[in-house]
Amino acid sequence: CFHCKDELFTRIGDDVAVAHGLSAISYGENADDAVRPDRPGARAATEHLVLRPLADAGLTKADVRAVAAALGLPNADKPAAPCLASRIPHFKEVTPEKLSQIDRAEAAVRALGFSDCRVRHHDDVARLELTDHELARAADPEVRAALVEGVRAAGFRFVALDLVGIQSGAFTMPLVTRD
Repeated sequence: CFHCKDELFTRIGDDVAVAHGLSAISYGENADDAVRPDRPGARAATEHLVLRPLADAGLTKADVRAVAAALGLPNADKPAAPCLASRIPHFKEVTPEKLSQIDRAEAAVRALGFSDCRVRHHDDVARLELTDHELARAADPEVRAALVEGVRAAGFRFVALDLVGIQSGAFTMPLVTRD
């Protein structure tokens, strides 16, 4: 989110870059990320003049993963892990308790063997997003019961499965305004 990246770039710029005499800092935005102008972290990077060499070179997420695999890096196929605060709707307070609740719920989902998930925080409702190929598995009665139990154990009263699946930027979609 903007605040996390803003804090990160401030600390790196003020502490690390200055201490080591660096004239610039960079981060891992890739060409796929760069086409999304609504990314709050990108706005923070722009404000701090942070470089984005992967995006500038036109490297996509698939390109970065291919290079990582060719180099034998263990994280070549690691799922994206955006900031937990991105699971909380805009204009809602981000608290350590909410972040912990989301973290515990996502850990419970991953413990059931799901490769990637997002738990969106809607007060006492957890809106669970899964990858397209894992949505059907969640409908199995035993798996569904385990999902509900695990997510409720994290402190949510209701558990909803989002049939759209994982949506990058789910809370940065245009808002409907009221007159």
